[in-house]
Amino acid sequence: MNVRILFAITASFALMSATITFPQQEAQPGLLLLDLGSEAAGRSIEADQGFTTKLMQGAQGPLLRIETRVGGDIRGVRLRAPAGNWDMSRYLYVAMDVQNRGTEEVLVSCRLQNARWVDGAVVIPPAESRILSVLLKRRILPPHLEKAFPGMNGMPGGFVGIWDQPDLSRIDTLTIAFPGEAGPKAVEIGNVRSYGSYEPPSEARLRGSIFPFVDRFGQYRHATWPGKLESTEDLVRRRRAEQDELAKHPGPADWGTYGGWAKGPKLKATGYFRVEKHQGKWWLVDPEGLLFWSHGITCVRAANGTPITGRERAFEYLPVDSPAASQFYGTGKQAARGYYREHVPYKTYSFDGANLLHKYGDNWRAAFAETTQQRLRSWGMNTIANWSDEAIYLQRKTPYTATLGTGGRRIEGSEGTWGKFPDPFDPGFRQGLQRQLADQKGKSAGDPWCIGYFVDNELSWGDEFALALAVLGSPADQPAKQAFDADLRSKYKTIDKLNAAWGTSHASWDDFLRSRSAPPKDKASGDLVRFNHKLAETYFRICRDSIREAAPNGLYLGCRFDFHFYPVEDAGRDWLVRIAGQFVDVISFNRYRFSARDLVPPKGVDKPLIIGEFHFGALDRGLLHTGLRSVLDQRQRGEIYAGYVRSALENPWMIGTHWFQYGDQPVTGRSDGENYQIGFIDVTDQPYAETVAASRSVGYAMYEHRMQAK
Repeated sequence: MNVRILFAITASFALMSATITFPQQEAQPGLLLLDLGSEAAGRSIEADQGFTTKLMQGAQGPLLRIETRVGGDIRGVRLRAPAGNWDMSRYLYVAMDVQNRGTEEVLVSCRLQNARWVDGAVVIPPAESRILSVLLKRRILPPHLEKAFPGMNGMPGGFVGIWDQPDLSRIDTLTIAFPGEAGPKAVEIGNVRSYGSYEPPSEARLRGSIFPFVDRFGQYRHATWPGKLESTEDLVRRRRAEQDELAKHPGPADWGTYGGWAKGPKLKATGYFRVEKHQGKWWLVDPEGLLFWSHGITCVRAANGTPITGRERAFEYLPVDSPAASQFYGTGKQAARGYYREHVPYKTYSFDGANLLHKYGDNWRAAFAETTQQRLRSWGMNTIANWSDEAIYLQRKTPYTATLGTGGRRIEGSEGTWGKFPDPFDPGFRQGLQRQLADQKGKSAGDPWCIGYFVDNELSWGDEFALALAVLGSPADQPAKQAFDADLRSKYKTIDKLNAAWGTSHASWDDFLRSRSAPPKDKASGDLVRFNHKLAETYFRICRDSIREAAPNGLYLGCRFDFHFYPVEDAGRDWLVRIAGQFVDVISFNRYRFSARDLVPPKGVDKPLIIGEFHFGALDRGLLHTGLRSVLDQRQRGEIYAGYVRSALENPWMIGTHWFQYGDQPVTGRSDGENYQIGFIDVTDQPYAETVAASRSVGYAMYEHRMQAK
């Protein structure tokens, strides 16, 4: 099935789910996975302790009723394939109709084959029904697609790439769970099916009609959807219409200057942001002494370029690189991963920047910044978060977080998604951070609008042995290895004693330094863990001390751990969160889940937490990839956004959530291939009305909601 048909199907779902209890048929027939009215159904259903199930006949077909008081992603009800497994390789989605029979809003999830990233969820108000869908993401890319669409994680025909993908031809289990907190829940499930054909373009079509597939505005050409831009005149019309809309929604009436709760308790005012535990819940406190909860968004900036080198045929129109157009062309010199990592330098073009020029005129940067400030307040947001344009946040109209990185050598033996791990024992580590902080003098340093600093991002810490082993796998002049060597010499005195303890055969201490072999983990474990902890402590201490020296009133917000499944499925991370808690003011996590309710620090650690990134996306507005968490359509994206933020508001340790990101990524992707539908605005600067409405619904009421939550 092509993308145009898929968009028509998803649009029809939204209409049908609003008018009847259980939509029974998509525009194209799918595969019924489990006949709930058959004799085999009872044998195919397994319930964990705390869950009860009942097969029953509903008005429109057989149903499975699930009741529980148990929350979480792990335990639930498993639906087994009656014949041993299902072949879903030709489909795009798994879906089921779900009705909430409880008295409270419920969050319901479905996971395939226990694959962490191939799942879906839906928020359902009492007595209402929704379609719970799971997008069938894929890891194995047909070779002809890889050649035709280089540098794209999502591609025409339904290929949505992900690293964690089960064999879709042999799926034997679907798990229904309730990621929210424990409490009485009752839902009825029907029509469990796969639907939508996965049909990547054939080689014949690649030689024919699919190119170009990006129009002059940066939109996907081979689909239509509500709000698709057709002319530059529409940009000016939309600008006027949005200004009228923003005037009707100027923002919450009960916020103070900085977005704190003017009608709430008044605490000590220090002139800067700080954290305080108030009535059993952690809060930020703004410079005026008002309770503050950080409802924010990352990457608040314009002109996000997409690489064009080597794939010029993808674009319907690229202007001549002239003085007038040069502001939208650029040169990429690095890529964290993907096709363009091996193809630097490469040329880029910013469709969103060109659209802003048409919309706002020659002074488009200033006009975009002004509109953005209006939008954030109107949307119930009070924070400009990570990766944002300082020309926007230094207007000092909205509180912001600043972004820093560490310097110096990397640990050569380490590996990571975004690069090798920094070596905190290298003098350049501290010096690089100090240089960046020195550059913040007169900017964020000493600025009351600055909440604090994130340092680094999604570092690859590994397990409790990983960095120590990476250090041992590094050359002799690696500063961290020399520090490890000094510790071991102090403890063992002679190389023979080290060899006896570790089961190694180094001829001398110099030989130990030159060696890049790993010792037996079982014998060296104690020393490996101790040095791993020392390295983490050194990292966090230097970051904290550097911030205290240069910006003593700025909060240290941590390094944005990418522990998406902590603490339930990643309890082995406790050691690192405990160490971070000794040094940071706020422990930060990027958490791409459907709920933040279960994110709590380890026992004995009482520090506030903040979500640095989360998002949800759908395939109904022209983008070819949903991002890390997928939903059916824009309506559901708004509902699950609001549910996620509410779950964080009800978590006593949580002091904020920051959505990733302000604008959609390009159809053809950024340098590392990400081309996700994750923006509050699209490439034409048009806000997504459903997500904006959801943001207002939680943002305008967030202080009362948090204060009243039990």
